[in-house]
Amino acid sequence: MNAAAIDGLLAALKQLPDNVRLRINVAKLLVQAGRHAEAIDHLNMVLAIDADNAEAIELLIDASGALSTHGPVGAGSPESTGVRHTPAAKDFDWQRAEQELGHRLPAPFIEGDPDGDLQAISVSGEGGAGALFDIDQPVVTLADVGGLEDVKNRLNESFLEPMRNPEVAKAFGKSLRGGLLLYGPPGCGKTFMARAVAGELGASFMTATMTDIFDKYMGETEKNLHEIFQAARRAAPAVLFLDEIDAIAAKRSTLSGGAAWMRQTVNQLLLELDSMGAQNDGLFVLAATNHPWDIDSALLRPGRLDRMLLVLPPDRPAREAILKHHFSSRPIAGIDVKKIAARTENFSGADLEHVVTSAAEKAMMESLRKGSVQAISMSHVNEALKDIRPSTQTWLQTARNVVEFGNSNGSYDELGQYLHARKML
Repeated sequence: MNAAAIDGLLAALKQLPDNVRLRINVAKLLVQAGRHAEAIDHLNMVLAIDADNAEAIELLIDASGALSTHGPVGAGSPESTGVRHTPAAKDFDWQRAEQELGHRLPAPFIEGDPDGDLQAISVSGEGGAGALFDIDQPVVTLADVGGLEDVKNRLNESFLEPMRNPEVAKAFGKSLRGGLLLYGPPGCGKTFMARAVAGELGASFMTATMTDIFDKYMGETEKNLHEIFQAARRAAPAVLFLDEIDAIAAKRSTLSGGAAWMRQTVNQLLLELDSMGAQNDGLFVLAATNHPWDIDSALLRPGRLDRMLLVLPPDRPAREAILKHHFSSRPIAGIDVKKIAARTENFSGADLEHVVTSAAEKAMMESLRKGSVQAISMSHVNEALKDIRPSTQTWLQTARNVVEFGNSNGSYDELGQYLHARKML
């Protein structure tokens, strides 16, 4: 983990102490770095502001469990030396191990030579040792996304078909560049959807997060943002994915006092998006957020992120596909994914993965008691579902308030239709 990146975010947090999104991301990075006690402190601050924040609660549970299992990080501790002691089977944190082995993704900026088939482009300027920006060539396409047909159709209309048929698109005045904002509750596949768009286009895929952009020194944040866009332009056709954009593009009218310096970051982002119109055919900017109502409205004007696409909790076909995927690598017996999907309305993709992981843990504990491998059964799933609730509920409640009181321009009509259909509005 890049300690300088963490320091940069901590410096930003000093100026924005009540920014819940920023503090949660700092906590995530601290957990990844093994600094669990510090992460717990930040998560407690989040819960003091938002006591029902499901993401903070889940992360706090994980950090507390890791701290009790591995102890604090310090000189000579297992984490600080890179060596961990293996606990007894009954104390082993299987969920943590699975996350570390099966779900760890490479950071967009890495030191040294890149591994695998990634193309590396320097963004550090001439003569700088600098970092490398990794450009991926995704193999996933929209066919790999279960369900969500309305979302796929809108992506085809706004992005994919014009790129596949450039002459026809130009005849109708359709630009071969653009920006799209994906929004919706956390854990519902916005990042995966963005990768699928890049895979459909055969384009390079680049991800930028707060860690890559924020810097504690004045002017460096704007420089990092410019360099990221420059790398994307050189790699065109490319999809540049800006994750959690609300953290770097907050409404400038709300930035005052110690946070006023962030206005320049928003201005720089607007400048980069505007420059696309003059010189960058083949560059698409996809941004994702859980809180579109917190984004500066200037970003949503024509020529910038001028289209908003709602990515909702997976529908029943999508839930079945997600469950099948997560069960596929585990021993199962008598699992009925249709019944599970019917019982998991409003569950996010991350929630469904949590259900399967919890059921697997229960089957594992039964296996240890009986001394032989016991396949995951519906009884294990039923036990898991007793303890798991959809994490999207808090987001949907907030969204309902936005639709009722903050939708004068019709931006959230699609969201309103979804809430009406479920009698939540």
